[in-house]
Amino acid sequence: MISLTAQTERMAESLAAMATQTGKALAGLTVMFAMFQNYFPCELRVVIMECYEKFINFVYPYIQITFPEFQGDGFRRSKAYSSIERYLNANSTKQAKRLQAYVFDDCDAVVLSVANNEEVTDEFKGIKLWWTSREHSPNKQSISFWPREDEKKYFRLTFYRKYRHRITAEYLKHVMEEGKAITVQERRRKLCTNKAGGGVSGPGFGFGGGGIWSEVVFEHPATFATLAMDPIRKEKIVKDLIYFSKSEDYYKKVGKAWKRGYLLYGPPGTGKSTMIAAMANLLQYDVYDLELTAVDNNTELRKLLINTTSKSIIVIEDIDCSIDVTAKREDEDDGDDNEEGEGKNPVNEEIKKKKKKKRSKVTLSGLLNTIDGLWSACPGERIIVFTTNHVEKLDKALIRRGRMDEHIELSYCGFEAFMILAKNYLEVDSHELFAKIRQLLHETEMSPADVADKLMRKSDGEDADGNLMRLIKALEEDQEKNKDAKREEKEKKVAKGNESGDQALKQNGHKIKL
Repeated sequence: MISLTAQTERMAESLAAMATQTGKALAGLTVMFAMFQNYFPCELRVVIMECYEKFINFVYPYIQITFPEFQGDGFRRSKAYSSIERYLNANSTKQAKRLQAYVFDDCDAVVLSVANNEEVTDEFKGIKLWWTSREHSPNKQSISFWPREDEKKYFRLTFYRKYRHRITAEYLKHVMEEGKAITVQERRRKLCTNKAGGGVSGPGFGFGGGGIWSEVVFEHPATFATLAMDPIRKEKIVKDLIYFSKSEDYYKKVGKAWKRGYLLYGPPGTGKSTMIAAMANLLQYDVYDLELTAVDNNTELRKLLINTTSKSIIVIEDIDCSIDVTAKREDEDDGDDNEEGEGKNPVNEEIKKKKKKKRSKVTLSGLLNTIDGLWSACPGERIIVFTTNHVEKLDKALIRRGRMDEHIELSYCGFEAFMILAKNYLEVDSHELFAKIRQLLHETEMSPADVADKLMRKSDGEDADGNLMRLIKALEEDQEKNKDAKREEKEKKVAKGNESGDQALKQNGHKIKL
């Protein structure tokens, strides 16, 4: 016990002596620094500092770059931080010893990330780099009436100084692109629609559209492989879409907004909506279903389009109906205002005013300026799709090249489209009944949706033969209906001609009597 006490006393004396020596050394350094500042010429100080920096660079030949989680005003999460996080999660979690697990709203799987103060290595073209995840915690000992500063996270990249240019010019760009690609691949895509009468303000309003768009998870299974369409035309459309998605630099070079327009037209049931879903699945884009009749005015339409994200498809279905409805409402309003002969009921007038306020005042010029004006480039990488059953009703300015770059006609089911449907629904590539079906499809107009309905199995006991016979029966019935319709139309024309002849004879007889 005595020896232990003696050792403790000697250790305490040694620490005290060390502290005294350290204090004297610091005091000496302080005096030397003051003399250095006061008595050494400025030129000499610069030379000494340069030598000091060279010595430090020789001893520590590294460069560090810090990427904070939040940027600017502190309210927006840094895109660089998010991209780096996804990149490291995908490429470096196998070597990290400490990990954190998350489940994001836009992702199904559990996402592993590097824990705080964990260092991982990366390699790029033979260059070794070190990534560290850090977290700066505020001083929790201080007492303040103001809210405590939040913890700040950041990533720190360390690499050899001689690789500065290659890292800043090539590696960081590589990390950003890889991180964005992983984000797009992992996220769950959205199907959004505008809220009727929702206005343009409220919680969530801002770039991203939480306040004026309602959204659900987009899980449509349609693909171009299952789309009932001529294979050559499908291949052309797929190539066009893929080329667009990779042409950001080209659009910048030619000075055009990074967007593309598609006009899908054809009879009902020919697969216009299915093609939109296939386009979204091919490119991994979100879908914004814009209902024009629910938009109050041009200003709200513009703000709706601004609050869409990049990598999205903006769809206006049955655009001919939307424009016609607006025109009819304006005509009705004019007719109501011109009724001056009858007395006006104040209650009815008030109701009419409220209805008039609720009606959409979106104009054709407002729509054109929104999809093709200055605001059309905010944001980029968007596809705008119009669908219609009656392309002849649309204004030529609305569908000109440059606004609607591709006009795609989706017509009645042909034999090539039937072959795809037979493979999808019945898993058959050839059958003895195909020749009969080819002939009937050539002579009859039936939409792919109706053909698919006849081919779909509705019970476990059905087989391919029964479903094909059901399709043949439906085609033959349509063929008979078409013949009857043509016969009735011909008879009406003959009857109308006979009636016109009788009227002419009567008029001629009346003239002779006079």
